[in-house]
Amino acid sequence: MSGTVISYELRERVALITIDDGKANAVTHTLAAELREALARARNEAGAVVIAGRPGRFSAGFDLAVMTSGAEQARDLLRAGAEVALDIFEFPMPVVLAVTGHALAMGAILLLAADHRIGAEGAFKIGLNEVAIGMPVPSFAVELARECLTTTAFTTAINHAQIYDPPGAVTAGYLNAVVPADAVVDAAVAHAAELADRLRSGAFAVTRTNCRGAAATLIASRLESDIASFVVELPAD
Repeated sequence: MSGTVISYELRERVALITIDDGKANAVTHTLAAELREALARARNEAGAVVIAGRPGRFSAGFDLAVMTSGAEQARDLLRAGAEVALDIFEFPMPVVLAVTGHALAMGAILLLAADHRIGAEGAFKIGLNEVAIGMPVPSFAVELARECLTTTAFTTAINHAQIYDPPGAVTAGYLNAVVPADAVVDAAVAHAAELADRLRSGAFAVTRTNCRGAAATLIASRLESDIASFVVELPAD
């Protein structure tokens, strides 16, 4: 499978899904749809999934041209992003992210939804910068952050739009490990392969629901109101 911005490769029992739009890997409707399609394929073919970015960029977040073009356009794209994040959060097999560079806003939200995140060494920025650029952090992202970020980082990471370098992102909970940039994809695939080999798929899927089902149900129940209240605050002229 090769889409416009998503490629799919099966490495034994690991589905390697790579995001590469040649630019900032901004989350668009196309990216969201192709990523969901790739995840659906992996359900039938793999024992674990790796989602990787392009060198230097995991994802810069939502496409700002869409998010600032009107309330309905922003809300439609927010829904698409939320659906991808929930797909990852509830996925019935391990999801490991190869965080190949910057991961901001919706890009950082995808990190919060995964099981394990391996980042690249370098001068990269990771975090939820929404409040600093005129967007509220949606409640689905807040709930994902509760599951992932450390207690000490939670408020500053979300409400104060704190941005971290890769080592700081490990301390905050966005990342689990940092490796040289040229090794990040292979490290993520190796970790995913180990999980696929070690874990029983049926037991993992049931335990996933036991661990995350209540949070996923809460997120889904609030999603419509979350989207309806989302407003982008444009800078003054």
